[in-house]
Amino acid sequence: MNQTQSKEMAKLAYHALIEKKGEDIKIIDITGVSVLADYFIIANGSSSNQVEALVDNVEEELHRAGYHLKQREGRGSASWILMDFGDIIVHVFDKENRLFYDLERIWKDGRDISVEELDD
Repeated sequence: MNQTQSKEMAKLAYHALIEKKGEDIKIIDITGVSVLADYFIIANGSSSNQVEALVDNVEEELHRAGYHLKQREGRGSASWILMDFGDIIVHVFDKENRLFYDLERIWKDGRDISVEELDD
């Protein structure tokens, strides 16, 4: 995929998370840091039901746009669910596990970006 497609995917995921009231949504550009993906999108929900709703909405919106989920991890617990769409990886946590795993610190070499920067 190209950079334009990964930006589009990241925007769709971000808006899908906003739509279901995802909290503290971060977009991290990891293009210069990792070959895993172009973007990590990290968010949390306030309950396991909300985490599930966030995940379902992201998956549905990206699928509708023609992007397919390659892998999903953590569905049973709803404490940390990872969705791998290839060029973007979406992490949805409950609050406690987000603080515990602190992905933002682990990926601090990536660049935090705003959703507006995806329009460039």
